[in-house]
Amino acid sequence: MNPVLSELGGYPLAAYQDLKRELAADGAPLHDFSIGDPIEPTPAFVRRALVDGLPEISQYPTAAGLPELRQAIADWVERRFKVDLDPDREVLPTAGSKEAIFHLPLGVLDSRGQRTSVLWGTPGYPVYERGFRFAGGTSDPVSLDAESGWRLDLGALEQDRLDRACLAWLNYPHNPTGAVVDVDFYREALGVARDNDIVLASDECYVDVHPPAAVPPGSLLQAAADDRTGVVVAFSLSKRSGMTGYRSGALVGDADLIAAQRILRPNIGTASPEFVQRAAVAAWSDDSHVADRREIFERKRSILLEFAARTGLRVSGSDATFYIWLAAPGGDDLAYAQALLAERVVVSPGRAFGRPGRGWLRLALVPSADGCRAAVEAWTAAITAGRLPGHD
Repeated sequence: MNPVLSELGGYPLAAYQDLKRELAADGAPLHDFSIGDPIEPTPAFVRRALVDGLPEISQYPTAAGLPELRQAIADWVERRFKVDLDPDREVLPTAGSKEAIFHLPLGVLDSRGQRTSVLWGTPGYPVYERGFRFAGGTSDPVSLDAESGWRLDLGALEQDRLDRACLAWLNYPHNPTGAVVDVDFYREALGVARDNDIVLASDECYVDVHPPAAVPPGSLLQAAADDRTGVVVAFSLSKRSGMTGYRSGALVGDADLIAAQRILRPNIGTASPEFVQRAAVAAWSDDSHVADRREIFERKRSILLEFAARTGLRVSGSDATFYIWLAAPGGDDLAYAQALLAERVVVSPGRAFGRPGRGWLRLALVPSADGCRAAVEAWTAAITAGRLPGHD
């Protein structure tokens, strides 16, 4: 067995999927905020594009993806960020952003060299570490905290950590905290990365999920402008377009790094089926359905934020994504999450995203607005009855 399997253990959030199934088995109402898998229907025009894209004869998709999909992704980047990409050299469709993030190190890391570590922020998405470890590298997590706005400041790291790194991952809007950064932050991070010969990767799968009235989050691509050397950005249709089950995303950026991935990926066999790619073309080409989804998430967000304010629960980050990041009353996130189970409310303890997440709770805005209200009522009743504390 690969020792990395036993060293890392199972995927942290998989246990919550099993727990949800167990609790739901008795048929009683369950308010599940644990796993970030939205319940809103995938837009009808996307589903129609999928069906219309089914070929009479099934053939292997290419790792490079359909030219029209690469163009649709480049067109969206231009609309969203005012950045012009070469769709043939700087865009690569992927089977979701998770697998793209996991496999990226296989084309970046030389495990026999001197620079074999990845820098990433914790609490954070565990795939940054796991993909790098399975590729033969080492993990160098950077602890994030509320006082710094959950920002990963590469410039504040010791020089020896920068010297060991060949890749650094940023993730804003941030999972699990919902924190955001501006383009100046990306410019500073890119400067540090380039000064130290580090590939700078940015996971921006939540960049279109933000409060409707807020300034849309920026991108590392804007900081890079016309020089995308050493830059890779991951995008996804999962949350933007309600296509989690379609597994459709993209890597864009440095043409040489994208070329390496195009060489690598046929060995893995992860190209999306072409009928999924046809659906992705439709999704990337339309922005109105994304605005509609933002309105839905905002209604849920308002319910949870009002509840937190009324009960004295401390909120941090939570500026974008569809997550609310709460301080666990009493400081023990696992104990509080377990106590909530008795109220039929399922949340993720912050420690599932790394040690610095201890003391925090992540709520994914998955239930409907009515479901959020019902959960808030159950949670409030537990606080009123003294079964749960209401503030830190």
